[in-house]
Amino acid sequence: MNPELQKYYEERFSTMSGQGWRDLMEDVDKMIEPLNNISTIADEKSLQFRKGELSILIWLKNLKQISERAFEELNEKNV
Repeated sequence: MNPELQKYYEERFSTMSGQGWRDLMEDVDKMIEPLNNISTIADEKSLQFRKGELSILIWLKNLKQISERAFEELNEKNV
């Protein structure tokens, strides 16, 4: 793995290892819960907007796991 990419992942993992990240993930969970209820959606436009909100929050929630998997795969290729 090239040094720039290595540094990129090291910085990302450093960010994700702190209390601030854990607090953010708790906030994300709290945000996902009410958004995941379709009974309050009035129309299709609102539904599409809600889907977008959920998509971003779920991506953020899974970012650590996705990053770890990508990092492992990159390291396996370089072995």
